[in-house]
Amino acid sequence: MNEKFKFKITVIGDGRVGKTSLIKKFTKGSFQEDYIKTMGAQFSVYDKKIDGDKIKLFFWDIAGQDDFHFLHSSFFKDSKAAIIVYSLEENEFGKTSFKHILDWYKDILNYCGKIPIVIFANKVDLIDERSLDNANIAELVKEHKFLDYFITSAKTGQGVIDAFNAIIKNLYDKYRKISSQL
Repeated sequence: MNEKFKFKITVIGDGRVGKTSLIKKFTKGSFQEDYIKTMGAQFSVYDKKIDGDKIKLFFWDIAGQDDFHFLHSSFFKDSKAAIIVYSLEENEFGKTSFKHILDWYKDILNYCGKIPIVIFANKVDLIDERSLDNANIAELVKEHKFLDYFITSAKTGQGVIDAFNAIIKNLYDKYRKISSQL
């Protein structure tokens, strides 16, 4: 089996937006109700097959709290893609996590250069989705040429598989094309 596809994907965003929960939902299919603060970073390994090729994914879940900002340069190193997560909660926390998307984006540019980025608008289970206005996030995605954005819920699983698969497929297609040219 082919082992040439190994991708490190950095998952970032403010503390408590659901980064760890999203990764666990995708890789293990589980959700933990209680919040557990990520200390520094955690990483999860996940194997996937596309078109007969084995893909090994390393999800690096970087703590969103400012206390861990000094660790970012080493955690971002060698990332092939990034996921920025913010909360859809209709309160100050949700608004602030949205505003911080650009700060996280600047960190990615600083440490990784131009890599594919997907935005996860998480915690849709906590709002009335019919009242959701996607104009601001759609504008941000277009303006900064992010790959896409997805409305997600780590709790219910809504959008999680599609969101992760979008970034994985983008990486696979890009690197499969490169490896076929070698």
